[in-house]
Amino acid sequence: MYDLLIKGGKVVDGSGAPWFRADVAVAGDRIAAVGNLDGAKAVQVVEAGGQCVSPGFIDIHSHSDTTILVNPRAESKIRQGVTTEVIGQCGSSAAPIAARSVEFARGMAKEYGIEITWDTMAGYVREVTRRGVAVNIVPVVGHNAIRTAVMGYERRVPSPEELAAMCDLVAQACADGARAFSSGLIYPPSAYADSDELAALCAAAARYGAIYMTHMRNEGDGLLDSIRETVDVARRAGIPVQISHHKAVGRDNWGKVRESLAMLEEARRGGVDVTCDQYPYVASSTGLSSVIPQWAHEGGPARLLQRLRDPEDGLRIRREMEQAAIKRGGWDEVLIAGTALPELKQWEGKTVEQIGQARRTDPITAVFDLLLAGKYVGMIRFGMSEEDVKTVMRHPLVMVGSDGSCLADYGPLSAGKPHPRNYGTFVRVLGKYVREEGNLSLEEAVRKMTSLPAARIKLADRGLLRPGLAADITVFDPDTVAERATFVEPHQYAGGISLVVVNGRVAVSSGEHTGQLAGRVLVRRDS
Repeated sequence: MYDLLIKGGKVVDGSGAPWFRADVAVAGDRIAAVGNLDGAKAVQVVEAGGQCVSPGFIDIHSHSDTTILVNPRAESKIRQGVTTEVIGQCGSSAAPIAARSVEFARGMAKEYGIEITWDTMAGYVREVTRRGVAVNIVPVVGHNAIRTAVMGYERRVPSPEELAAMCDLVAQACADGARAFSSGLIYPPSAYADSDELAALCAAAARYGAIYMTHMRNEGDGLLDSIRETVDVARRAGIPVQISHHKAVGRDNWGKVRESLAMLEEARRGGVDVTCDQYPYVASSTGLSSVIPQWAHEGGPARLLQRLRDPEDGLRIRREMEQAAIKRGGWDEVLIAGTALPELKQWEGKTVEQIGQARRTDPITAVFDLLLAGKYVGMIRFGMSEEDVKTVMRHPLVMVGSDGSCLADYGPLSAGKPHPRNYGTFVRVLGKYVREEGNLSLEEAVRKMTSLPAARIKLADRGLLRPGLAADITVFDPDTVAERATFVEPHQYAGGISLVVVNGRVAVSSGEHTGQLAGRVLVRRDS
């Protein structure tokens, strides 16, 4: 007798092959059979009723490192069919935490009521496992964590001893199970690294079979140069590379993705294993402090605030921001997503332009004032072309990644007005870009969410519906699957996802979370 039998579904098996009608049986944490299973018995039988049955979706680019500790139910992701998250992206990972950065980390965690009980990747993995989690977690070690541990926020080339120490930390994190090394080359201190440093750290990761995942140095005017740097680093280090959230930012750069994608194809012909991911929106999201020139971040957050207050440094920052705004778009395209300070909550969902007008000041002064409050401020920035989004999405080297976190419509994770990608990335692709616009076939979209990311991160037993593989399964209605989250009201769960199974246990039933915490931390040795 099977534990679970899903009957009568359209099986979209993750391979990209055409869907076929079949039953899917689960025994324990494994897929037991796929085919005509008439007469089979099971503890639980689910009638799919013509819905699609696919492998659980794999979010190849996630920032849930902290939020899964706040709420392990992973509500916003699992309710859109995500069963695995690849965390630690853009150079920011929960581990390692060095003595020089532990107080800052504790301060950030305290806002969520979390106690930092770890300092290594192994310790973080133990903490996640101890607490339990609804989705599988794939750990990645971030460059910011590594560089901060050894060099703090110093804007210079590392000494040979410092570089060796950073390589050792990367190696230790990979030995502890990290499947990749990530960089965030617009975020200090990662931004202060040159190509030689990146190549050395990537080589350290490559020795453990890890890959390199990068938020490149520039996604606007310098997009093509950033592609060249990324390919060069990967070639020198002998490491596969994943370009994060591929896009072209700024009206003057719209259309460049055709050139950048052609460069990736050429790199592959030259022997460099390069792929990328994408979220299906024309707006990005990050911290408001990223609009401040990188040199002003040297020395860390406290030093940045000093420079904002200093008349001479403040004037220099202002002038550089004015020039950047001219190139990248106006302040009416920058939306405040969230802040931990109650007195700033009134500005959530407002543009910087609107805030400046309301405060009877200019937009840059408004930015200074928001940052000088001393707490993290999130922003959403509109700057991409819809046609570029579609072009990137169709490319065979591109997979789907949210660049978001596990959030919830209740509790501390329901604060602010975050990017709707946290709640809607995967169902938006299936609803808007597959059903409504035909930009992708259903089978290709599912491949980009399942077997393609599974192969990329070396999850050998996931991403396909095959007997013997892990029973991570998503059942959805192709006629109703849709994003409900909006930029105005982002805390809304996806529609059309009826059943989600993680490691053989039902986590979502009839669209509702069951409370199951069946996820695992999929460290490298588990592959």
